[in-house]
Amino acid sequence: MKAVIATKNKGKLKELQNLLSDFGLEIVSLDEFDEIGEIVEDGDTFFENAMKKARTVAERTGLLAIADDSGLEVDCLNGRPGIYSARFAGENCSDQDNNQKLLSEMKDVPAEKRGAQFRCVIVAYRPDGKWVSAEGVCRGTIGFEPVGDQGFGYDPLFIPEGEDRTMAQMTREEKNKISHRGKALQDLKSKIEQIIQ
Repeated sequence: MKAVIATKNKGKLKELQNLLSDFGLEIVSLDEFDEIGEIVEDGDTFFENAMKKARTVAERTGLLAIADDSGLEVDCLNGRPGIYSARFAGENCSDQDNNQKLLSEMKDVPAEKRGAQFRCVIVAYRPDGKWVSAEGVCRGTIGFEPVGDQGFGYDPLFIPEGEDRTMAQMTREEKNKISHRGKALQDLKSKIEQIIQ
């Protein structure tokens, strides 16, 4: 069976290919379907955005589609930036812009109140409308300055629970074991058999 990952991100594609290799799926990315174009993520939750992407891609390609949405939820900011994580500092902003905005909004927040979590929701959707969803969360705290040059997004500021390093100081293998996406993918792996029979 062929499955489309609703992304053009090569890293995400490779991650899913590795994880789902046991199931004999032929996994391709959106790069093979230019006609789909941009899918606007206008949902109010990570689940709604992942569902919209997965359903749209499945309906337009006639193939099993897998899509995710993820972001950072900061306790003292009432869960922000949440679904707006990628554009927290505005449309077309850089990771650095987002990190600076987050640090400025938290400049007076003491270490013990800097709790946060990364959340990832993944949906696998069949063209006939059958679907499963999976979720993963990685708890941690927000540091006082960016440290490390691995990873992307908020990784230089996020220190996972039980660690004294940021995600941007970890190898990809270390990060995948504890990350929100790694956990969501493991959850998906336990459920995807239900829809690929």
